[in-house]
Amino acid sequence: MKRVITISILAVIVIAFVGALYYLYQKNQEDPVVYQTEQPSVQTIVKKTVATGSIVPREEVLIKPNISGIIDEIYVEAGERIKAGDLIAKIRVIPNVSSLQSGKDAVTTAKINLDNEKKLYERQKELFDKGVISANDFDNAEVAFKRAQQTYTSAQQNYEIVRTGTTSGLGSAANTMIRATIDGMVLDVPVEIGNQVIESNNFNEGTTLASLADVNRMIFEGKVDESEVGKIKEDLPLEITVGAIENKVFDAVLDYIAPKGVDENGAIQFEIKGTLNKADTTFIRAGLSANASIILARADEVLAIKEALVQFDPKTQQPFVEVATGDQQFERREIELGVSDGIHVEVLKGIGQEDRIKVWNQIAPVTAMNAN
Repeated sequence: MKRVITISILAVIVIAFVGALYYLYQKNQEDPVVYQTEQPSVQTIVKKTVATGSIVPREEVLIKPNISGIIDEIYVEAGERIKAGDLIAKIRVIPNVSSLQSGKDAVTTAKINLDNEKKLYERQKELFDKGVISANDFDNAEVAFKRAQQTYTSAQQNYEIVRTGTTSGLGSAANTMIRATIDGMVLDVPVEIGNQVIESNNFNEGTTLASLADVNRMIFEGKVDESEVGKIKEDLPLEITVGAIENKVFDAVLDYIAPKGVDENGAIQFEIKGTLNKADTTFIRAGLSANASIILARADEVLAIKEALVQFDPKTQQPFVEVATGDQQFERREIELGVSDGIHVEVLKGIGQEDRIKVWNQIAPVTAMNAN
């Protein structure tokens, strides 16, 4: 029995030994790892962050009436270019009954006073012509008569303004004729003929008849996340891309960063604005969505390598690469890095354009992966 156990143990040991030898033999038969190399190249590297927003006019003017009434005529359409003073709309006044009656009473009272002053004037004139009264008394009567005439005329005009919104002699200042206040393009006319409008005053902002803007002064208005706002500053260049305009990039300059963030869906967003350079004559419609690439740093035509080729010392965290010195032989070289865009990184010193850099983290071929 003991002999059988001994033989069994010896057999297991022999089988294990043979298996180990076979494993080592197969291991030695595998192809050694062959590292590929890449050479540095000359690249233009741009480090940027992206903000989303829209294109809007720098200044948009809302035209509002200074009298309430009904839209009688509209003289412009959205998209037209107009000048300051051009007619936009005409309003028909619906008078207030109480104000209308007060104005009518004022006219009647002024007419009574005028008739009375006229009689006194004519009577004083007859007496003055006969030499009964002095010139001073006659002058007083004439002044009173002229004042009554003026009061009567003013009462008639006030009554006409209450009734129709305008009167003779006002010209372009008539309340019912709404005119443009700036040169620009009509962006929107949100009212139609027959709509009732409310005047703009201290208690009501009034009904907007039209919105005007100078489309040659457009800006990008967007928002950036709090994680990015610390990287940007005023006067940085922007590259604006508009989704509706393909293959076109517009230059701009960042000129405003909000000092206070706004909570949107749990994230703090900061408003930014950038003025577009209108040397480009492409027409950009107000309100188009756009993306702004904020250029944080730029390096033109510099020596660069793929960022994936860079390794970092585990202790000092200093960057280095492995440069080929022979067939599958490499040496470590410390390098100094510059601007990075996440794919390529500028190399300030440490290697030359002719050096071959080891691809140390190369991915296994697809066919080998499929075979496994």
